[in-house]
Amino acid sequence: MFDDIPALLRTISIWAIPMLTAIPLHEAAHGFAALRFGDDTAQRLGRLTANPLRHIDRFGTIILPLMMLLLTQGRAMFGYAKPVPVNFLRLKPRRLGMIVVAAAGPATNLALALVSALLVHVAVRLPDAVAPWALDMLEASISLNLVLAVFNMLPIPPLDGGRVAVGLLPPPLAMRLARLERVGILIVIGALFLLPAIGQSVGLNLDLFRSVVVPIVNWIYRGIALITGI
Repeated sequence: MFDDIPALLRTISIWAIPMLTAIPLHEAAHGFAALRFGDDTAQRLGRLTANPLRHIDRFGTIILPLMMLLLTQGRAMFGYAKPVPVNFLRLKPRRLGMIVVAAAGPATNLALALVSALLVHVAVRLPDAVAPWALDMLEASISLNLVLAVFNMLPIPPLDGGRVAVGLLPPPLAMRLARLERVGILIVIGALFLLPAIGQSVGLNLDLFRSVVVPIVNWIYRGIALITGI
């Protein structure tokens, strides 16, 4: 557990703004894209907003991130929001709409990572009392948004990448992949938690997150750093 309460509070404050912008805007982006393709479900339910209160899931947005902070002593943070409802049957054209709606969330996270990197040039000019906190917060924002973008693009329904794959694949393969959505979240949980434990017990690297997600995140991070000059 955390022995340094001030350090814990600082860590929470650093991650709070990125969490309360990255996750709600990710979800709202799905709704805006769906509206563009003819489905106003999210609009009618008041989910086309950056207001985090409209997207917060009590467990996924608050309890889970805090638990991860405590269990990892500030080294990891992850969470999720309430999914924005989309009626894919109302999208026109349906397949293109499905692809764009699914990709809109990760694309938004990539944009937020880029904006956060650009803001580093502003943060370094802040007063000394504020600059270190602001730089750490922007670093957290870049990392969180890149992890959300890459992780959500894994081709496993119900992740966004799974839905993009369903929209791209020929109908017979798309239908088979779409059927995985019922158990997809179990597959994701197993890949994140069970596989690494099994791999460790038999001496194999089966950590999907570290072997797949992290290298891609690092590659994109280097690209953003090169583009923005941070």
